[in-house]
Amino acid sequence: MSKWEERLSPQVRSIAPSGIRKFFDIAAKMEDVISLGVGEPDFVTPWSIRESCVYGLERGYTSYTANRGTPELRQEIANHFKRRHDLTYSAETDILVTVGVSEALDLALRTVVSPGDEVLIPEPCYVSYQACTILAGGVPVNVAAKIDNEFRITPEELEPYVTPRTKVLLIGYPNNPTGAIMERSDLEKLADFAEKYNLIVISDEIYGDLRYSGSDHICFAQLPNMQDRTIVLNGFSKAYAMTGWRIGYALGNPEIIAAMTKIHQYTMLCAPITAQMAAVEALRHGEKYMKKMVAEYNRRRKLIYDGFKKMGLDSFEPKGAFYIFPNITSTGYTSSEFAEALINSEHVALVPGTAFGQSGEGHVRCSYATSIDKISEALARIENFLKNHKK
Repeated sequence: MSKWEERLSPQVRSIAPSGIRKFFDIAAKMEDVISLGVGEPDFVTPWSIRESCVYGLERGYTSYTANRGTPELRQEIANHFKRRHDLTYSAETDILVTVGVSEALDLALRTVVSPGDEVLIPEPCYVSYQACTILAGGVPVNVAAKIDNEFRITPEELEPYVTPRTKVLLIGYPNNPTGAIMERSDLEKLADFAEKYNLIVISDEIYGDLRYSGSDHICFAQLPNMQDRTIVLNGFSKAYAMTGWRIGYALGNPEIIAAMTKIHQYTMLCAPITAQMAAVEALRHGEKYMKKMVAEYNRRRKLIYDGFKKMGLDSFEPKGAFYIFPNITSTGYTSSEFAEALINSEHVALVPGTAFGQSGEGHVRCSYATSIDKISEALARIENFLKNHKK
């Protein structure tokens, strides 16, 4: 360890770089690479949303906004949740607009986690959950969700990990990386579990609009007695193809949102005003564009699922988000070995399952947020790899 590394924060030293970015960076240096790695829509933000930003710039909207976000956007978020989930949130006290959902996650954890508090995290899960918990001074407690139960976490699986220090349950459904969803009956059991142990629930619902089967997405705060103890995280990156706009939000009880706002006002101040204007347009008029994108994702989902099935790689059929999580243990490779050999041999980039927790070993994550042609070509290359590179 160098003299400068010794002076770094122990929390920062203890977290590993993102396993997603590693393979994205490799792919960026290669020619003829098909990337199924980064979870970003290949669609351009719909024109009416972009136009609202252009219009705002032409009118000179270049200033700071209120720390919590513009009143117009907060009201539209409140209207959206009332309309979609029959939930009543005050635009004045219960909503905070953030710089992407990643900031909302960081703020939520830093607000409610004290040093040594334990956070229950079902995995496989988004790469930031464990890292942000550690940076907040908490202890991530990873609990494997089983493929036999379609990666849905249950109270029975969580119960053995509860201790007197357990404070938060952090969930993300529809799930990145598995594409799993939770139905109302599944979530009701988790709600009972949260009440039993007096847990705060952080519910990451960024993929809530991307579902392909079953009933509509259930917001965790909809469940009886859950609104007050739940911090709902959501945003515009995935459903409206607005990743680069960096606009998200958190909803919760006034005390928690006020505390999150205190951190936000000292570290970020506010989300960009033009991005907030675009988000207002997305909520008011963007649903028709979003539904077209979801229909196209569904076409791609069926293609990639059938493709892996035909080449003999078992996979849970994803029901939400835009990822598939095939099992590659039959190849004899570990997840990292498979991903590295594939990109070097066939120039197809995907992400080892271990980037999403140790329970992801034996799997790789593929994003189907890319064109049908690219997915078809990637499948052909992966099939060629399987024929020539089994251990």
